[in-house]
Amino acid sequence: MKRNSVAVVGAAETTEMGRIPNVSVMGLHADAALNALKDAGLKPTDIDGVATAGASPVELAHYLGITPTYADGTSVGGCSFMLHVRHAAAAINEGLCNTVLITHGESGRSRVGAGGRFGGGGGSSLSGQFEAPYGPVGPPSMFTIPVLRYMKTNGVTEEDLAMVAVVQREWAALNPRASFKEPITVDDVLDSRMIAWPFRMLMCCLVTDGGGALILTSAERAKDFPQKPVYILGTGESVETPMVSQMEDFNSSKAFRVSGKKAFDEAGIKHSDVDHLMIYDAFAHLPLYGLEDLGFCKPGEAAGFINERNTAIGGKLPLNTNGGGLSYMHSGMYGMYAMQESVRQLRGIAPAQVPNAKISIAHGVGGMFAASGTIVFSNEKG
Repeated sequence: MKRNSVAVVGAAETTEMGRIPNVSVMGLHADAALNALKDAGLKPTDIDGVATAGASPVELAHYLGITPTYADGTSVGGCSFMLHVRHAAAAINEGLCNTVLITHGESGRSRVGAGGRFGGGGGSSLSGQFEAPYGPVGPPSMFTIPVLRYMKTNGVTEEDLAMVAVVQREWAALNPRASFKEPITVDDVLDSRMIAWPFRMLMCCLVTDGGGALILTSAERAKDFPQKPVYILGTGESVETPMVSQMEDFNSSKAFRVSGKKAFDEAGIKHSDVDHLMIYDAFAHLPLYGLEDLGFCKPGEAAGFINERNTAIGGKLPLNTNGGGLSYMHSGMYGMYAMQESVRQLRGIAPAQVPNAKISIAHGVGGMFAASGTIVFSNEKG
């Protein structure tokens, strides 16, 4: 992709977030979409490309009255929306469409019209045949498989995992829309209910309702929109395995490494250029993997990096400044919310604004290290 050739010109989340028992999944998609359209000063008829996961792009286009020339229904879990941004940028550059709407909506808590869970396939799927019979049920127990090896290899403690949640709660305290804002300590995290060793409740993501939407167009057109453009500098994506037990290395995510390197190479940036970072944090260990696999820390050094408050308020690498999936919100597929915070930071309107932020990275995971997407954003055209 050409650097700075595509920009985000509209960005918004749903009007309400947290518990929304009176709105269906498609209603959440539509609410986020209409808010993003308003942000960009557009109407549904101005859109000629749609992308979504968790719902069908056909249903989305029909519901909003859009006739697209480009549609993307890529669904690889919570990072799907990073992949949608990557694909939309390529489509715009190729002339397949001009203006793409990417939506997310999920009734993760209220389960209004939510349908089945991500993964599907039941007992005939690979995980259904080769993992489920041995006991893991859902992300809390599946993610324990790699994290226990990671902790043993790197000497990472429960206190280290707890510190991830503590620092992100500090960021959440500055965000009026965050689900949880009360300060917590390492002891509070370790005293919270055990879910699946080593995860306590406060190390696990929230379960909420909500959504978000982005609108992308060419950088040439971006100057004509009401909001400050946020340019796409680089993108990456990869997948590894549908079964967490089959990861190449429990201490590192191959999908993270491949996706991150692709995005950095495309953007032509160094790690020291990055002002702000969002790493998908469905559970407290994911920022540790992200920091190492993206190259911000050497293997085994991420826990110490966080303990030294490098990612905290006033630190040299502000991380998950909305409070993350642990304290801000997590409807099930969190990638959209990470990108929304990157956009807010680069527009200069974030509740916990990083001074003079020029480059932000949003990095996502899909499934249990099954997939990854990485987007490098900038507010400078270069």
